[in-house]
Amino acid sequence: MSDLPRKAVTRTARLAALPLGFAGRATWGLGKRIGGKSAEIVARELQQRTAEQLFKVLGELKGGAMKFGQALSVFESALPEEVAGPYRAALTKLQEAAPPMPTRTVHGVLEERLGEEWRELFLEFEDKPAAAASIGQVHRAVWHDGREVAVKVQYPGAGEALLSDLTQLSRFARLLGPLIPGMDIKPLINELRDRVSEELDYGLEAQAQREHAEEFEDDPDVVVPQVVHQCEQVLVTEWIDGIPLSEVIADGTEEQRNRAGQLLARFLFSGPARTGLLHADPHPGNFRLLPGADDEDEGPESWRLGVLDFGTVDRLPGGLPETIGTCLRVTLEGDAETVYELLREEGFVKDSIALDPDAVLEYLLPIIEPAEAEVFGFTRGWIRTQAARIADPRSPAHQLGKQLNLPPSYLLIHRVTLSTIGVLCQLNAKVRLRDELEEWLPGFVAAE
Repeated sequence: MSDLPRKAVTRTARLAALPLGFAGRATWGLGKRIGGKSAEIVARELQQRTAEQLFKVLGELKGGAMKFGQALSVFESALPEEVAGPYRAALTKLQEAAPPMPTRTVHGVLEERLGEEWRELFLEFEDKPAAAASIGQVHRAVWHDGREVAVKVQYPGAGEALLSDLTQLSRFARLLGPLIPGMDIKPLINELRDRVSEELDYGLEAQAQREHAEEFEDDPDVVVPQVVHQCEQVLVTEWIDGIPLSEVIADGTEEQRNRAGQLLARFLFSGPARTGLLHADPHPGNFRLLPGADDEDEGPESWRLGVLDFGTVDRLPGGLPETIGTCLRVTLEGDAETVYELLREEGFVKDSIALDPDAVLEYLLPIIEPAEAEVFGFTRGWIRTQAARIADPRSPAHQLGKQLNLPPSYLLIHRVTLSTIGVLCQLNAKVRLRDELEEWLPGFVAAE
């Protein structure tokens, strides 16, 4: 596999070819139908070929192209089954791995950043990467003090690639829209682009990971590996074993799925409350299901959630905004007028727009159903129903949704919440979400 393509013109050409490929396959599909194949069979073959091309290109290019693919992958559960089937394997593949960069390139970065004698820092170093992601890849190694470590090495030219890819992808965002019904792709791409500089800075990532590791050091449910060493383009952290969440999604038992889902929800809401930081990259590749700390206790309730990759975080010094919890609570109480006023105060409803409070309440209630039940079963069917309700141009929900506004300060919180719900639906997990909201979300429990 060649190095990360660095010339903007090369990457742009490969991305620009994607819409042409879509158009070409549409023509191919028309020919098949004229030749006698049914529309349903042709559509399935067309989706399969589209998925293969789209995610092959995104994975090979890494950079922003792959980052966009990973962001999309957590919304797979919202797709109708006839569409999701062909896409699922390609999307899931992006969550865990991508084609690696050559060994000579890895060694070059390590020599430049750690010094010519970089090998002396390690007792062992595996040249074959354990995982490859959008801006870097991870190698398993043994630090000079005997600790097993993960060595994250940033791709040379990753910054230029990220910006170039996301700029190009935004130009044909409209064509990618049908991948996720009811979701505007362009703001997602723009928000990813705004986060580029933070994610490239391993110093910021190391700081965020240290803060989480310190806070969760003795936590019975969440494991965050300690930072061992950090410099430009290289981040060394303690290695943690465990079952990748993508494997739990594919082959996990019901107990594993439910436990992983509960812990994922717990981390989503407890993280900001305890650290003032929101882990903002909740795709399954960043989580592991670990056995309990006590080897003798192997029951489902002892399993822990390992959390990786703190390159993208939202800084929330006071935790999640209290308005979110208050809004959820009064919506569940059926207080349409108060909900409407809160949304207007926070900028979700612009001053120039007047909406029916009861219609707003009716729009919100199905979405927040998981917060009402004692135990809620997150399923692909449920999220597809919500996506279809909002995506259908003929539905009142679609018309009302178009008039709502998402304030910039809530954009990342909104994406992370939606992404986490997408993963919970992929897990098909039964989760006591209300318990986590009551304990960790400010405003969800009324002040006495």
